[in-house]
This record gives sequence, C-alpha cells and structure tokens, in this order.
Amino acid sequence: MSEPELDLAAVGIGPFNLALSALADELPELRFAAFDRRESYDWHPGLMFDWASLQVGFLADLVSLIRPTSRWSFLNYLVEHDRMYPFYIAERFHVPRREYADYCAWAAARLPGCHFGTEVTEVVWQEDRERWRLSLRDTATGVTRHQLARHLVLGVGTQPALPEPLRRLAGERVFHSGEYLHRIDALAEAGAREITVVGSGQSGAEVFLDLLRRQRAAGWAVSWLTRSWGFAPLDYSKLVLEYTTPAYMRYFNALPPETRDRLITSQWQLYKGIDSETIDLIHQELYDHLLDGDRPPVTLLPATAVLGAEALPDGGGVRLTTRHADTEREATRDTGAVVAATGYAARRPDCLAPVEKLIAWDEHGRYDVSEGHRVATAPEVTGGLFVQNAELHTHGAAAPDLGIGAYRSALILNAVTGREVFRIPRSTAFQTFGPDPGR
Repeated sequence: MSEPELDLAAVGIGPFNLALSALADELPELRFAAFDRRESYDWHPGLMFDWASLQVGFLADLVSLIRPTSRWSFLNYLVEHDRMYPFYIAERFHVPRREYADYCAWAAARLPGCHFGTEVTEVVWQEDRERWRLSLRDTATGVTRHQLARHLVLGVGTQPALPEPLRRLAGERVFHSGEYLHRIDALAEAGAREITVVGSGQSGAEVFLDLLRRQRAAGWAVSWLTRSWGFAPLDYSKLVLEYTTPAYMRYFNALPPETRDRLITSQWQLYKGIDSETIDLIHQELYDHLLDGDRPPVTLLPATAVLGAEALPDGGGVRLTTRHADTEREATRDTGAVVAATGYAARRPDCLAPVEKLIAWDEHGRYDVSEGHRVATAPEVTGGLFVQNAELHTHGAAAPDLGIGAYRSALILNAVTGREVFRIPRSTAFQTFGPDPGR
C-alpha cells in the first residue's frame, strides 16, 4: 500500500518535530506528515515532578520565537484553557514542567500532520523517483504501508545513557533517572535502606531532592555522587545565554571540528548544570535534615567517579567501587539501589540502516551537519535529510535547547519550500563571536 507523496516527512514527534509540525500547519501547500510509534505524545513522564519548572522561559514554546501569532503558541493554549488571567497574575516566566508537557500534548493531539501509532521501520533512497521511501508499520494492526517523501527530517531524540559499570546491572536495583517515577514506589515497597544517585545534572538534582522529601516515610539513607568537581549550577547569566542563540550557533558551525569538540567539553554548564532554584531547595531540605537529627544519613560526594559495580548476594543491592578525582583514592560503597542520572546520548535510528552508506559521518560516527541543519549525503541523494537535536557537535549548546526549536524548524521549512516563508531573525546577540572585525 502506498500513500500520496509528501514534500516533507518527519520521523519522531518530540518537542522539536512538534514545532516543525506546528509551523508546517501554516503552509497549506506543503504536503507534510510526522510519524511516531508511540500511541500519543508524552515528554519525560518518569521525571514529571509536580513541583518542577521548565528551565527556559515560556516563549521557548513550539512557535513563538518565530511566529508569536500562531494558534499553536503557549499563550493561545492558555486562552483555550481559560487560564490567561491566572497566568498573567502569577507572573511566571518559567512555567511548570507538567504544564509545558500538557501544552505539547494539546498541540500534538490537534495538529493534522502528526500521526502516532506509526513506526518508521525502514528508510531507503529511491533513486529513480528521487524520493525517500518510508516503510510505515501500524503499531496496532501490524500492517505496513509505504510513503514517498521529497525531504526527510529526523527528530528521534536521544536515548538514556548508562555508564558501562552500571549497564551490566540494569534492572530493578539499577536504572536510569528517566524511569525514576515509574520505579521509586517499588523500591519503597521493597524496603530499600539506601539509594544512591549518580550524576549531578538537573535530573540528578531533582531525583535527589525527591528522595530527601520521601525520606521520613521511606526511612532510607540517600547518597549523591558526581564525577564533576562539584554540584554546579546551570549558567543562566544573560551574556552567557547568548551562547544558545542562532548567532553563536552559526559561528560555532563554521569552526573546525576539533575546536568544536573542545568547546563543547568546556561549555557543559550551559546545558548540564542545575538551576539555582533547585539547588536552593536542596540546601533547605538538607538544613531541615540537620534540625531533625533523627533521619537516616545523607551523603554528598563531589569529584567521585564510579569505576565498577557488582550485585550483592541475594538481591541485596549493589556494591560500587569509586575513585576520588583529586586524591585518586578508591573506596567501596554498598547501596540498596542506584539511580543513574547520567544523561542521554544521540542514537542512530535503526530505520536508517539501508541508507547508512549514503550519509556522511564524521570520524566519531556522527552526522556531518551544515549550518542549515542538513546532513551531507552522497551526490545521488538529491532530497534533503535534516536533523533536529542530533547536532550538538556541529551547532553547540543550543542544539538541545527548547529555545532553538522554532528557529531550526523555520530554517528547515524555508529550505524545503525554497523561499523564506518564515522570517529568520538575524540580530540575536549583542556579542560578536569570532575575531574583532575592526572599525
């Protein structure tokens, strides 16, 4: 079975391809569809704490930084839910994370271009037609159909990353923080006496805070380890934030690959730190712990890397081997469970296997991505292949930032249509990145 040909097909429906879908909805002449194997939209449900806020302002919604008058804006979502005046009075620039997730789900359920329950199992380049051919499997019926598209956008997101020592023990007692809210009640019921959090980004901080708040009821000790020098804050100062703007992204993309890799390593506090509000809440909880005097111990260990992990006998937990970065001393620590807040890694979709040799990869197996977010391909591939949030190595810290979603989608749609259907902002930073141009 084949469907009418598309101008643009999108694989995956996370926040970024959802932004693409929202902007594409303004172009009735564009034949567009996005596909996702999930039955409906969700966004980090395992970390959807009631009290957590988005780390970026509400203007970093699906469309507003490019098309603030769109009916898919966050403000219009508030109007349709009759919450505009309460929001106005609240004066909240950083909205609750669950509200942002509900906003995205609201848009995903209404955008005609979004098709859930549809898995893209294979992508091939059909040279005689000069089209991408997608094999689409209906997850409910198993029926497969085919779809031709002139251009393709990959927005499959990243996958949870467990360091090798913990990967071998993944299961009920060792799991990624992305599963936290799905697993924590079972640990409480099993009577875990100590839980260790590994990793000090925002997710690790939120998990640690939640474990502290549950401590009286659950009675567990809590430990928090990070290999970083400290539990460091996200750098949210204004001029540093300009490193997540289109201006810096363009500059970064033009740098040599080895320079880009060095900068990404040094700029980790732009996208891996903890927001100051969460740090303050943790410190308040630790101070209350000090006043209580009768709660189980809490241990924070910065500059401490996990070297090894082994299961304790009879399912009793995990023994961690650690090393302190400054002193290089090793130690062992027994714990009932480990929550690994160890981040996410880019993944190569299985559906690309038939066309891997047509795609340009760098020496580390990453996409070779141009400033316009187009992946370099073999000469015979005349259709565009674009990526969303798979170009940290070529576009810098802005790549995973929600504030770049509408901008990147606008660039892609302009390229696909061959004209500037969306005005691209050029003045996005006060700083001039690069050498002094002189006067």
